[in-house]
Amino acid sequence: ASDLIVHTLPEEKRAPKPAWDKLLFGHHCSDHMIKVRWTKADGWDTPTIVPVHNFSMHPYSKVFHYAQELFEGMKAYRGPDKRIRLFRPDMNMKRMRQSAARLCLPDFDGDELIEIMKQLLQIDESWVPPIETNASMYIRPTLMGTEPTLGVQPSNEAMLFVVMGPVGPYFSTSQVKPVSLMANPKYVRAWPGGSGDSKLGSNYAPTLKAQQEALKRGHQQVLWLYGDDHQLTEIGTMNIFLFSKRRDGTLELATPPLTEGLILPGVTRFSLMDLARSYGEFDIVERVIRMQEVEDLIAEGRLLEIFGAGTACVVSPIGEIGFEGKTLTIPPPKLSLRLLKELTDIQYGLKPHPWSVVVG
Repeated sequence: ASDLIVHTLPEEKRAPKPAWDKLLFGHHCSDHMIKVRWTKADGWDTPTIVPVHNFSMHPYSKVFHYAQELFEGMKAYRGPDKRIRLFRPDMNMKRMRQSAARLCLPDFDGDELIEIMKQLLQIDESWVPPIETNASMYIRPTLMGTEPTLGVQPSNEAMLFVVMGPVGPYFSTSQVKPVSLMANPKYVRAWPGGSGDSKLGSNYAPTLKAQQEALKRGHQQVLWLYGDDHQLTEIGTMNIFLFSKRRDGTLELATPPLTEGLILPGVTRFSLMDLARSYGEFDIVERVIRMQEVEDLIAEGRLLEIFGAGTACVVSPIGEIGFEGKTLTIPPPKLSLRLLKELTDIQYGLKPHPWSVVVG
């Protein structure tokens, strides 16, 4: 970060800001980006912040043929004091480095990249929406193999870049509406020993077909199942939580374990579990959850809630699940709304917390 080279656009050449109340996810990009080149022979070049521009790459570049690409999703928030905050960026960097190792792409110093991203945010700080909009700045660090040779081998050249832009709140109104899920066992997102626990672009393209089918069937998202016993793994691109009452009357918040490599280790997932533990009101467990259990809990009146968790929406309550010709109705959200408020208060700086990292 101390070697950073910065080239900025003059004010008159910077793009106009979008209307904060009409923001769409991923449609708006700020003026500047981080760009760092790597080669096996020479290591990392000096990092740069430059105006956003198109890349010129050889058609043989490995990213085009063998999907040697990974990314992170993180956000910055403007608080009531006008200051900008990142949310647990160290966890994003840890996961990004793990994803890089999975693709045999180069390792890097996550703390240094955080410092460079802070400088990028200061340069493009006018792109961070005010707190009154409930919007935020989405940040997309990306690493890809760029060596211009065909052949299924680790890339000897790579490019790390970071782009960002303002995004509106996931829910368009103050009311958080539960979503409907399609659970179709024929579609599988990840499997033991695969790459489902890494944030790779190659994990996402194959999910589009199932998402299209879900929309055609009147659902908003896909509930990803695995195995003959129909294990619940993720919801769309989110981690999943199930809140229920045990037969002895105690309460339990459960989420699938990370041990088999089926589940992406979400930053929001870890954060919600930590917050829930701080309540001291129920048990938080990581264990396998099956569709048969969901059906039994509903039949016995012990299912309290199911919700998804991720960077984009923070928390997304589930209202129903379409599974094997049945519609399973999920009780209305309570705990998830409590967790949503507490976590967003931390993210926007309304509640002081060590997870919230002030920029500048």
